Amino acid sequence: MSQHPGFTLRDAKPRDAETVHRLVTALAEYENLGHEVKASPQDFYGALATKRIRGLIAEADGEPIGFCLWYETFSTFTGRGGLWIEDVFVDPAHRRLGVGSAFFKEVAKRAVAEGHARVEWNVLDWNAPAIAFYRRIGAVGQDEWTDQRLAGDALHALAAQG
Repeated sequence: MSQHPGFTLRDAKPRDAETVHRLVTALAEYENLGHEVKASPQDFYGALATKRIRGLIAEADGEPIGFCLWYETFSTFTGRGGLWIEDVFVDPAHRRLGVGSAFFKEVAKRAVAEGHARVEWNVLDWNAPAIAFYRRIGAVGQDEWTDQRLAGDALHALAAQG
């Protein structure tokens, strides 16, 4: 656990599954994507218990105010692992306390300690405050890359092909 003025950070544990689910839902609502949340608290319990994801919970006065979840990747170009930050969210009432900076600093420290080459994540193109924050911490946008997704019916159709 690390102390910061006004909040603490601690590792997310399987017992935090309900909290993570609640915060993921809040993030999805903020991003106007609430309709896409299909995950259950049990899904987060399993992912945290098996370490498929790792995470941090930010707390103020013992109450969860934010979370950061990530998992390990591998870059064939660098020949080294990396960390992919899947989600970061800080409750709007607790923004400007430095929680986001603390999340990214902690993930960066872990990436360096574990020998990873980089930390990466996505941001919605309309989220100007987040993009400005990412530029302030030294992140560089990868404008020449576009994300692709195969899911739902298309995923199942491709998988069914001989």
